[in-house]
Order: sequence, then C-alpha cells, then structure tokens
Amino acid sequence: MVNACILIKVVPVRLNRVLEELRKIQGVVKVYPTYGRFDVVCLVEGSKNEDIAEISALINRLEGVRSTETLIEA
Repeated sequence: MVNACILIKVVPVRLNRVLEELRKIQGVVKVYPTYGRFDVVCLVEGSKNEDIAEISALINRLEGVRSTETLIEA
C-alpha cells in the first residue's frame, strides 16, 4: 500500500465544490481545508505509485484547482 498527502491550492470561490468532488474520488481517504500556503490537504492511498499519480492527475483536472504538490510516504 502506498500512502500520500496531496497539498492543493484552490480558487477561493470554488473551495466547497472542490472539497465535494475530492471526496468522490476513489482512493481518497481524508480531505480537509487548511490555512496557509495550501488550501486543502488530501490524504490518499493506492496499491502502487502509479495509482497515486492517477489520483493526482484527476485532482489537477478539477475545476478550481490551481496547483498541487504530492508527498509520497517514504
């Protein structure tokens, strides 16, 4: 099992919609809004690194997502 934390910057007026959409993605374990450099923290899991890459790509395609940074557990 591969675990990762995806840090997400979101257009402010789209935050609630992005949170809703993130919760629908298979492999997303937990999602919560934050204050600071990133607007959302998304904890995900997959069976291999490629699964994490696919989830990250899905997130980047969501309307309102400006950018992401993916941190894969060592």
